[in-house]
Amino acid sequence: MITPTSQRLVLSRRGSTVWRVEAEDPETEGTTAYAVKVGFPSETHAHTALAPSREAHILRDISPHAVHDGTWAEGTWSVQPWHPGPSLYSKWGPHRSPESTAIPSLVDALECSAALSDLHRTGWVHGDIQPAHLIMSESGVVLIDLALARGLWVPERVDFPYRGCLVHYEAPEISLQVLLSGVAEPTPASDVYALGASLMISATGWRHVDYPDDAPREVQRQAIVDGPHRPVEIPGDLGKLVDAMLRPEPADRPTAAEACEALTHAL
Repeated sequence: MITPTSQRLVLSRRGSTVWRVEAEDPETEGTTAYAVKVGFPSETHAHTALAPSREAHILRDISPHAVHDGTWAEGTWSVQPWHPGPSLYSKWGPHRSPESTAIPSLVDALECSAALSDLHRTGWVHGDIQPAHLIMSESGVVLIDLALARGLWVPERVDFPYRGCLVHYEAPEISLQVLLSGVAEPTPASDVYALGASLMISATGWRHVDYPDDAPREVQRQAIVDGPHRPVEIPGDLGKLVDAMLRPEPADRPTAAEACEALTHAL
């Protein structure tokens, strides 16, 4: 049980509400920040009602922090630590300026790759890698929003099929599976593709594949399947690595651990 001293709505869309809540911490005599998530069905995403509890189960498997969850009249809720710091997209904002000639930080890219590699070693696949889910904290990158993660056991009462992620970061094989059957199975290789797409859009402002902003998702996914991806206009070793991450064949992409090795060698 926490007694809030302040609260701020951070997100409210598609059946998901996230609050940043501060509460008194009796151990430190200060305040601690929490992310409080509340899920409920939306017109297009019924599974969002279960997402907070599903993520809580996964976090308890991989995180040393206390995570709590439960149910309410329309879905589930969870309370987890708040991770301060900008997203990758926010931190690399200056690089998207036409006047910028600076190369995005290889250290930032390494920390993103390391966080993903660490997750894969636990047996989990994130399934929803995007710049907003890469938090650049003072102690390294934190991967957030793991409600779509796959790999190990999840209680049936909070589980739901994987129907793809934010299309801007989907790998071709994921888009194809969703187009053919409505569901897909994310893999470490599709996570790596999503990380490459996240690094690209954060550094350049360009999506990995060109399609109209207002196109239906089916059209967007077909464009990803048909390819090719846009040229990676990031100079140096980072550009070469992102290009490799965006290879159409999953087996041709580096693993997250191999991306770490390449970036460490480039530093």
